[in-house]
This record gives sequence, C-alpha cells and structure tokens, in this order.
Amino acid sequence: MPSAPALDLEELGPDFVRDPYPVYAALRAQGPVHHVRPPEGEELWLVVGHEACRAALVDPRLTRDVRKVDLALHPYGEGGGADNPALSHMLLRDAPDHTRLRRLVAREFSPRRIAALTPRIQRITDDLVDAMLADGSRRADLVAALGFPLPMIVICELLGVPSADRDDFRRWSNEIVAPTGQERLHAAYGDMVDYLRRLTVAKREQPGDDLLSALIHTVDEGGDRLSGDELIGMAFLLLIAGHETTVNLIGNGMRALFAHPDQLDLLRADPDGLIDGAIEEMLRYDGPVETATPRWTTEPVTIGDTLVPAGATVLVALADADRDPARFAEPDRFDIRRDARGHIAFGHGLHYCLGAPLARLEGRIAVRALLERCPDLGLDADVTALPWVPGLLMRGVRTLPVRW
Repeated sequence: MPSAPALDLEELGPDFVRDPYPVYAALRAQGPVHHVRPPEGEELWLVVGHEACRAALVDPRLTRDVRKVDLALHPYGEGGGADNPALSHMLLRDAPDHTRLRRLVAREFSPRRIAALTPRIQRITDDLVDAMLADGSRRADLVAALGFPLPMIVICELLGVPSADRDDFRRWSNEIVAPTGQERLHAAYGDMVDYLRRLTVAKREQPGDDLLSALIHTVDEGGDRLSGDELIGMAFLLLIAGHETTVNLIGNGMRALFAHPDQLDLLRADPDGLIDGAIEEMLRYDGPVETATPRWTTEPVTIGDTLVPAGATVLVALADADRDPARFAEPDRFDIRRDARGHIAFGHGLHYCLGAPLARLEGRIAVRALLERCPDLGLDADVTALPWVPGLLMRGVRTLPVRW
C-alpha cells in the first residue's frame, strides 16, 4: 500500500525555521514518527518524543554506515560516494567498525587532555572579548566576535592546523553543514580532503605536539592504527563537529538569556553556583543540533504504530526530545536552576558526541566571560529577523548583533 503524502513542515508552521518547537509538539501528540518534507531537501521520516528518539538512536536497524545504503536514493551530499576519504570516520560507521575507530581516537581525546586546555581556552576567550570591547561603537556580532572564532581556534590548535588556514575551514564547514548547492558542497568536500591529505603527510614527516600528529602515531595494544583515509576522515569530523556545535551553543544560549532577563540576572548573581546548570539548560532548551545526522533503515521498522519502509531516511529530532513534557516538566520554560540531566543534545548511545566535554568547557568559559566583562550586554536586533542556519541539522543563527 502506498504511504500517505509527506507532511510539509513549513505548511504546518510558516515560522518553522525560526521556531520549530510548536510543529514538533503537534506531531508528537499524533505519534512518534512522521513522513515529512523539510523546508529544504528530500522527503524523510522524522522521529519525535524523548522515549522514541532515544530508542531510535540505539536501534541497529537504523544504520549510520553510508556503505550500506544507495547514495543515489539517499543523497547525503558527500560528493564522490562512500569511498570519499571524508566519510571514513566513526560517525558514519556502525559497530564494530565504529567501536574500533572511536577507541583509537578516544585514547588521544581524553578528559585529562580536555581539562588541560582550560587556561588556553580562557586566554583565547579573553583576547577575543578584549578585541570586541575595543570597538568604540559598543556593538558587535557575537557570532563573528566570539561564537565562531573561539571553538575554531581551539580545535585548529588542538589538531595542529595553521592559523592562516582557518578562514578556509570556516568556508568549507559552512557549506558542508548547511549546503547552498550540490556543486558547491562537492567542491567544499574536495577542497577539504585535499588540504587534509597534504596536512597529514606534513605531520607524518614532521610531527608536532598536536592531536593529528598523535593520531598518526597511535597504535593500540593489538597493533591497530588508523589508515590514511581514516586519518583524513577523523580530522574532517573533528574539525567540523569540533566547532559547529559550540558556535551554536554560545549563540543559542545567549539568545535564551537575553529573552529571559530573570534568568540572566540569576546567573549574573551566582555564576559559580549556576553556570554548569545553565549550560545544561541551554543545551536542553534550544540545543545546537536540531536533528541527529541521518540514519537509514536496513529493513522495515515499526515505530509506534507506523511502519517505516526499508531504505528510508530517518531523522531523530533531538530538539523535540528535549522539549517533551513526558521527560521534562514545563519543557518550554527556560530555567537555569532546572535539573536538565537526561537531555540528548549531544546524542545518545554509540554515537554520543566524543567532543561533548570540550563543547561544555568552551560554553562555560565563553558565557561566564561575557557576563562578567559585559554587564550591560543585550540583543541589538529584532529576534524574528535574525538569519538562521538553513537545514535541519544545526540550529542557530548566522549573526547575533549585541550592544553594551
């Protein structure tokens, strides 16, 4: 029997891109999965609700391995097919391949290494805020001044990418995360892979005190190591995922504080006691990742009372899961004193974000620095007119004008 026509998300909510939460809530009230058409892209199946999303994220019938799907039917946009080195990373693998790759990377991405970055992240933040405050106009774009450069500098320094190349990475990453066309997307993949291939060769010949050099020489107890393509794929993943999430954590978090001055006042009054909880509430309330990266059904899968056919593209709505009243009381209320544990802003299960501790650390340092050094900081634009990042993957604004 043919499936019912896909629901157009923008028809369900004309303001869907800026505020998708009412549309997600309406869908959730009808069931945990829906055949939909997003504002941009092909038809797909959307999972909503906290319980259903958590279950989908660990369902082995929903694969993340692009080698198991027909990319002609599921245009993921990775130009070049499943043999593209940019796709040779753990986010696009299932167990046991994912387990092997994550183990090799985690050895060099340890909590101790992340914690040791604290003084450097603080110094970078202070320098960026100094530069922002030096502008006599007392106005700035918070994304350009702090939200983007902070995590980009950190991840590039961590991996050993020269500072002169960071603008290129910003351009490539913007296109890959929010494509503006297949030709430009394929070019961004190609340019980034070519660059990373040259960089890994250089690091192999002259290793430095950086993560990429360490990954090149990492060998586990059984003698396993990353192949050349796997090194490129892992660097590709870490560079993009290592900054895009934090950009939007800072931007979305500050927007939430501006929109809730009572919560802003609370955090200013007790940053030591509330900053950790505030970051978790920012992640829950309006997290940086709207839907998890695509999954594909390897066989027919029943979710709730609905049969999702084999070969279907499935998106898991992390944003809706964290606004589900079945999991969080009054979920549309922003409350930095809430116990927001249990949110899935960084995913759940096998593909839980390896860089979550780094994103949290950067978010804490950045938000606290802004509140302490810019006591009169406020939004300098109509929030309804802000330019949003297109697509269903990342949730955030391109610019965030502020004044002080």
